[in-house]
Amino acid sequence: MLQQRILTTKHKAKAAQSLVENLISMAKSNTLAARRRAFQVLSDHALVSVLFKDIGPRFVKRTGGYTRILPWGKRRGDDAEMVYFELTEQKKEKKAPKREAAKEGAKDAPSQSHETRERPVEPTAAPKQKLATEEKPPASKKPTKKFLGGLRGIFKKRDSL
Repeated sequence: MLQQRILTTKHKAKAAQSLVENLISMAKSNTLAARRRAFQVLSDHALVSVLFKDIGPRFVKRTGGYTRILPWGKRRGDDAEMVYFELTEQKKEKKAPKREAAKEGAKDAPSQSHETRERPVEPTAAPKQKLATEEKPPASKKPTKKFLGGLRGIFKKRDSL
């Protein structure tokens, strides 16, 4: 419930759907008895508080249908049907406001001249030359992980077969 949407198998989503719907129905009443029953199922105070403070009030106007299952495809390894299991009413995340005020402030304040923003000119007119003795860092770096390192466990010989 902390995430609004999860990717899971179809059978797990169907099993969890009735449980989640019952918990949201309890959260709509917002009583102490309902909180205690929800804690018996969830066993986490943080989850219970999120359920009753955030998710329950979001679904006050609905009488049912708090979750939905959207098909996604099949998992490559075992060909299990994968679905998105999500709440029907998503919490809208507030986007950060664009910095139009900063742009307007730059247009309104032309008091800073272009000359003040430039770097000061060095007193010597001769350009600096790079010394030939300076060494370059090595061009090739070691990779952080071995190539196909994770596949070693898959193709490992097994004695139990």
